[in-house]
Amino acid sequence: MSQILLLAGDVNLQGRADPASAFRHVRDLLTVADLRFVNLEGALCGPGDDPQAPDIAHKPNWRHSEPDMVTGLSAAGIDAVSVANNVTFPPSAMLASLDTLDAAGIAHCGGGTDLHDAHRPVVLERDGTRFGFLAYTSICWPFGMAAGPRTAGVATLRASTSYVPDLRSAEVPGRAPRVLTEAYPHELAAMIRDVEELRTRCDVLVLSCHWGVAGDDVCDYQKAIGRAAIDAGADLVMGHGPHSIQGIEMFRGRPIFYSLGNFVFDWPVMAGRHLDGLVLHCRVDGRRLRGVEVHPVRRGSDNDVRPLVGDEARGVLDRVAAMSAPFGSAPFGSTAMGAEVLVTLPQAAYSPSYSPS
Repeated sequence: MSQILLLAGDVNLQGRADPASAFRHVRDLLTVADLRFVNLEGALCGPGDDPQAPDIAHKPNWRHSEPDMVTGLSAAGIDAVSVANNVTFPPSAMLASLDTLDAAGIAHCGGGTDLHDAHRPVVLERDGTRFGFLAYTSICWPFGMAAGPRTAGVATLRASTSYVPDLRSAEVPGRAPRVLTEAYPHELAAMIRDVEELRTRCDVLVLSCHWGVAGDDVCDYQKAIGRAAIDAGADLVMGHGPHSIQGIEMFRGRPIFYSLGNFVFDWPVMAGRHLDGLVLHCRVDGRRLRGVEVHPVRRGSDNDVRPLVGDEARGVLDRVAAMSAPFGSAPFGSTAMGAEVLVTLPQAAYSPSYSPS
């Protein structure tokens, strides 16, 4: 029996009288799926008492979401979320938000009461197929955010940054340096262990990572993490965090979506910015991921998200194809109609360590 797994990027719900209204125009994309997973960017713990003070120090104007916004996720049929991102902070806000998700019956990964809990995967079954999810964030506050052996927090996959001066900077002052990034070796190794362990427990494995910077360019550490996840046994890597769409890399016959962009985003500072996103329909047959349909979406002047069709959809997909070209292989198959493109996965190119009986 076949299934459709829906994946989408950043979701922030706040300030809506009817939280379910956030997804009303994308209902068809949601209801066709058997399982739905997104990145929840915003703790469902309620804003602080001072409307002039941000809920996260040093992040101007940030406000946590009201707990009743979870009803919007439930109405949309969201089954599981990643909470591994830079606004799941401080830990007290995260823990309150996890309680809200638990009460609503929405599974979550990427954060918890300690390091072990934060690295705990979500495994959900649909018609005999086991779907596994792991979540991490590379975008994080340097102190008090990462889960520890006995402290609450999120699962981090941090990276270091260094700068190499341009060779002509001595001659031409002000030339931009080259930015080098590298994943922390011990956190990269922990992620690899997590994937290898989960691979033995599921048929389809998705790794979710909050990473990158706004714009088209993909950082070196994103590539290293994404490829290491595929090498360890992930079927698909979904990135988010830049809020803008980034390219797709096919690595060992498996896709790395470097950034799906925004899906629903109500934070007022985001109004009119980073409007485009990608929704993925992952087709699973015989307990194997066989292909991915890519559906462009866009937030309108009312900030509600809608599917794109026709020339608008084609324009977004052409841009994704152009951003994907530097990775050396065209991610899109030959099937392209209207608002979707089929990403085909050559099964012979990839042999996971786990094979279902």
